[in-house]
Amino acid sequence: MATEHSAGTQAHGGAAHSDVFPPFDTNHFSSQLVWLALTFGALYLLMSRIALPRIAAILDDRQATISGDLEHSVAMQKKAQEAGVACEELLANARARAQALAEETHLRLAEEAVETRKSLEHDLKESLEAAEVRIHAAKERAMHNIEEIAAEAATAIVQQLTGKTPDAASIEAAIAVGHKV
Repeated sequence: MATEHSAGTQAHGGAAHSDVFPPFDTNHFSSQLVWLALTFGALYLLMSRIALPRIAAILDDRQATISGDLEHSVAMQKKAQEAGVACEELLANARARAQALAEETHLRLAEEAVETRKSLEHDLKESLEAAEVRIHAAKERAMHNIEEIAAEAATAIVQQLTGKTPDAASIEAAIAVGHKV
């Protein structure tokens, strides 16, 4: 009972095959080359006629989109730079106008202050002159009243001391002498 089974390769029909790897079997090498050439040709035609043109179209569209976007971004960057320059010019003009307006306002206010000061000085001078006139008039009235008061006082004193009323000429002469001293 010694049936040995070999571990060889057998087809379903029970025929034994050689121990060579089928792609390397020289009996089938020519047919494999034919099938290789046919498969390569079919794949080449399929790739060159269908797949590669689609891929090339996709790459061309992508390149066109990228180029368009780059051109658009360059144009936008140029516009942004122009807008920045225009903005800087506007800011410089606005600063210059503001500076000129500030200087003009400063000069106008200074002129108004000078005019106001001159007007106030004039009003004060007029008030001072009027006050001096009033003071001089009050002084004159006071001096006139003092002479009358002095004459009355001298008359009363002389009358008290001597008991006689002095004459007005002698009292005026005494007051005039006192004025000179």
